[in-house]
Amino acid sequence: MTTLNPGDTLTLACPKITRTVLALYAGASGDHNPVHIDIDACQAVGIDDVFAHGMLSMAYLGRLLTDWVPQERIASYEVRFSAITPVNSTPVCTGTVTAVEAGLAHLDLTVTLPDGTVTLRGSAALTTDR
Repeated sequence: MTTLNPGDTLTLACPKITRTVLALYAGASGDHNPVHIDIDACQAVGIDDVFAHGMLSMAYLGRLLTDWVPQERIASYEVRFSAITPVNSTPVCTGTVTAVEAGLAHLDLTVTLPDGTVTLRGSAALTTDR
């Protein structure tokens, strides 16, 4: 099992968010909101271009956690979206252990764009080694 200590950090460089990725995610998730797949629909409501599903960013953060520990060790996981993830961006997911107590490692989570924009913040608790 993986030992978790305060200050431990893991990052995941996400693949580029292309129109193809957005279309595939829409098909897999069933979320066909036009703001994620149709530039004409976006521009009709004053949005310059399509942008990523928030749940796609959340899924990448989930992958970051399961790269660290098996899924059954995730005791809690929550996020808040703070900005959109534009098409053609390459987000980076980061998790940092902030504390380890009572059998849980507490993590701060972020998804950040190359320009420094944080698109998602969250937290997770992972069970520690037994």
